[in-house]
Amino acid sequence: MPLGEEKNGACDRSIYVNNPHLESMTEDILYHFNLGTSTHDLPAMFGDVKFVCVGGSPWRMKSFTEYIAKELGLSEPNADYPNICAGTDRYAMYKVGPVLSVSHGMGIPSISIMLHELIKLLYHARCTDVTVVRIGTSGGIGLKPGTVVVTKQSVDSAFQPRLEQIILGKPVVRSTELDGELAEELLQCGKDLAEFETVIGNTMCTLDFYEGQARLDGAFCSYSEEDKQNYLAEAYAAGVRNIEMESSVFAAMCKLSNLRGMSFKYTS
Repeated sequence: MPLGEEKNGACDRSIYVNNPHLESMTEDILYHFNLGTSTHDLPAMFGDVKFVCVGGSPWRMKSFTEYIAKELGLSEPNADYPNICAGTDRYAMYKVGPVLSVSHGMGIPSISIMLHELIKLLYHARCTDVTVVRIGTSGGIGLKPGTVVVTKQSVDSAFQPRLEQIILGKPVVRSTELDGELAEELLQCGKDLAEFETVIGNTMCTLDFYEGQARLDGAFCSYSEEDKQNYLAEAYAAGVRNIEMESSVFAAMCKLSNLRGMSFKYTS
């Protein structure tokens, strides 16, 4: 699949999948969405999607759908937005107009599964010019609670901008930079709203909620309060402004699939 297709003299940004096996499959089943290419007309259902908003909680993504429907003037009295993935309890998906809202659960494995199937869904639906926005909450570093952090790039626990994944027993390292232009646009939107402080910074993606984020209240902890504070100071000096558990694979997979991606999170 080419990165761009010519339509009416303009170049549309197409979804890219790098898997030659897909073309030889008679059916592609998106198991965790309860959707498939032979059971559903994906272009008819999703071909008009231009924005995908993803977040951890199914309830939060339904609330977002109701909110965005009102903002776009697409809501109706007593409108109900059915969960498109109602046949499975893994993820929730809602759609209103050109906006798709999908939950991804917690942690890299959960969001990775969702993104593989989301990217294939958009590809099979022949979507173009899609922007993926990740919303949610995170732990802030050196910020006033309530500050929104727009992610410049995701870094690992050693503050390196990379995602290392083991594939067939070998390490594969992928870039975790997000769309810089989108980040600047989002920063400006935050300034224009003037309802909360908005900053751009690095987001540290950890493998767990407790020890990986230097918390002191997990079942196990081998470091002191002083160790924790020293580590967080090092993170801040490296440009980290918030910590969570999904940004690295989100950034890497958006880049691999030619999707414009951005992430912004409210900090506590």
